[in-house]
Amino acid sequence: MNRTYDGIGGAHARGVARGVARGVNLPALRSHNAALVLELLRTAGAEGISRLELAERTGLTPQAVSKITARLREDGLAAEAGRRASTGGKPRTVLRLVPEAGHAVGVHLDRDAVRVVVVDLDGCVVGERRSALGLGAGAEAVVDGVVNVLRRLAAETLRAPGGVPAPAPTLLGLGVALPGPLDHARGVLHRVTGFPGWDGFPLREALEGRLGVPVVVDKDTNAAALGLAVRGEGGSGGSFAYLHLGTGLGAGLVIGGSVHRGVRTGAGEFGHQVIQLDGPVCTCGGRGCVEALCLAAVARGELGEAARVLGAGAGNLVGLLDIDLVLLGGRTVAGAASVFVGGVTAVLEDRARRTGDAVVPVRVAAGGVAEGAAQLVLAPVFGRGDG
Repeated sequence: MNRTYDGIGGAHARGVARGVARGVNLPALRSHNAALVLELLRTAGAEGISRLELAERTGLTPQAVSKITARLREDGLAAEAGRRASTGGKPRTVLRLVPEAGHAVGVHLDRDAVRVVVVDLDGCVVGERRSALGLGAGAEAVVDGVVNVLRRLAAETLRAPGGVPAPAPTLLGLGVALPGPLDHARGVLHRVTGFPGWDGFPLREALEGRLGVPVVVDKDTNAAALGLAVRGEGGSGGSFAYLHLGTGLGAGLVIGGSVHRGVRTGAGEFGHQVIQLDGPVCTCGGRGCVEALCLAAVARGELGEAARVLGAGAGNLVGLLDIDLVLLGGRTVAGAASVFVGGVTAVLEDRARRTGDAVVPVRVAAGGVAEGAAQLVLAPVFGRGDG
């Protein structure tokens, strides 16, 4: 699996199309073309898809598809899934993705805990570990802890097809999601709210040096939003906001089907929008931030008030970005899902009555941050350019 043709060795290549686009029959774009084929194999599931269908749906020539699928089979990424009756001529052989042929690791590093998952090419979790290690332990201790947890988990769960211990190349990379702000492109943290000691720490470089595999670093909310988009939330080309309320408050934004990070990869600092000028001081130094008001209400046990504050912030996003859907997540939401869904919905319904717009639906997100972090590695393999 060390080829660069297939989008796996070149998982972080720039310029790949989002979703299943049309292919281009140029040798220079072989990784892009193979990503299209891999995505169609993945979405076809166990039933598989024929080479002719792959050619029709990608716009590639049958010869190009045959070469790509031959290399995918050689590397164990694709396999025959039987034959399908043909309207003329011999039955067509169908191919399927081999999910266990590759794995990615997702790490959710929170302020007070870490969760690590190993997922296969389908994004299914095949191993998981939790630890009380958090950002407060300091950068070096956290890096050591993540490396140790990952090595133990990988030894337990990574298996090549047939159940034998997997060779190292089946681990495609590591995605790490944690509170921002940070530089997604460089993998460098900025002044994480409440943890100034992390400011400027090159997390990606530190982990790649220890593990020897590609590492992608992103905000927890962006990673979760990417995982949700890959699962089909918001529909093709849709727009939604993922609001994460746990030890802090942030947002992941999907606009036009892609994660929106902004020019400096700093978009989504939802928790620090000011909604009360003379409000309480926030850990960021400002006053009356949504996060400060929301967490204070949670600390008082006033979850209904916390939901109302969260709804006010969500209403600002709806008005500013005209999003189609609001998804809620995080441990605090999980502990009182109906309260938060009901409270945010009530605020958005009141807004819709005043504006005459349709009510934007609100529901709890399906999927966790660690799973989304793994998609930071997997998404580009299957042709998504926003991983």
